[in-house]
Amino acid sequence: MQKIVQNLADRIIAGGLIEFGEAEGLLLSADLESLFYQANRIREHFRGKKVHLCSITNAKSGACNQDCKFCAQSINHKTKIPVYSLIEPEEMLSRARIAFQNKTERFCLVTSGGSLTDSDIDKICIGLELIGQEFPNLKLDASLGALTKQSLGKLKKSGLTRYNHNLETSADYFSKICTTHSFSDRLATVRLVKDAGLEVCCGGIFGLGESQLERLKFMFTLRELDVDCIPINLLNPILGTPLENVSALTLDEIFKLIAVCRFIHPKKEIKICGGRQAILKDKQSKIFSCGVDSIILGDYLTTPGSPASVDLEMIHSLGLDI
Repeated sequence: MQKIVQNLADRIIAGGLIEFGEAEGLLLSADLESLFYQANRIREHFRGKKVHLCSITNAKSGACNQDCKFCAQSINHKTKIPVYSLIEPEEMLSRARIAFQNKTERFCLVTSGGSLTDSDIDKICIGLELIGQEFPNLKLDASLGALTKQSLGKLKKSGLTRYNHNLETSADYFSKICTTHSFSDRLATVRLVKDAGLEVCCGGIFGLGESQLERLKFMFTLRELDVDCIPINLLNPILGTPLENVSALTLDEIFKLIAVCRFIHPKKEIKICGGRQAILKDKQSKIFSCGVDSIILGDYLTTPGSPASVDLEMIHSLGLDI
């Protein structure tokens, strides 16, 4: 098996692609050491030894009318999270200052709900412009639900460089985690973002109860879409959601998924997001040797992250650069 994994990595480094059946074989492999070593080799070849940092802020929390089973912000679930309307542009700037001080490369404004009003889009555009004026080198992202071509154009003109819209899981499994919108709806938004000339940040969540086959289908769909950044979330079951009792993936399962994702997406930014601290605990540093080159720094939307200093020290201790 070691030779098979090495040959696959050699092919990928030479510019080739891994096929679906070959990726499935990697997930079934028991030779974890070889898989992780070759995934790291692919990462270093295409992505170097740099770690990209992104900070996110919950700019509009809770009261979401969608029914995604994993989400603490849905009105359909009884969770104890703060609920507030869209923050003011000055507050967006204030939160961006913290991100900049923590040496993050990207700052992302995230809002709950399926979509925003035109007035909310205008307010976010003002916030983006304020941030861009004070921090011209800080790359600006947003995750605002489904948007129109016109809204995306406004956001881009105001300084937005990348838009996040996750598929969450495979097309076959999506209806089991959400019924208020479809997988096709999400695909349509991703394609609008690409058409608008923005970078696409698009990934999902592992551990929703999906099968290995569904995970692979999801990863290959992302390859077909040719997204720029792949955020991987690890389900951290939230009390009050329908998935509160779902069993967490094992560490070996998680690290194998990350490594296989690098084989499938050798040149892309692969970012570990929600669930990193809660699920991986003291094994977080291993994500980099499995192929990861990007993380969320600081807090998440409804759950806390590590202090920025802790993550920065972890990165430096591994001999990686920011």
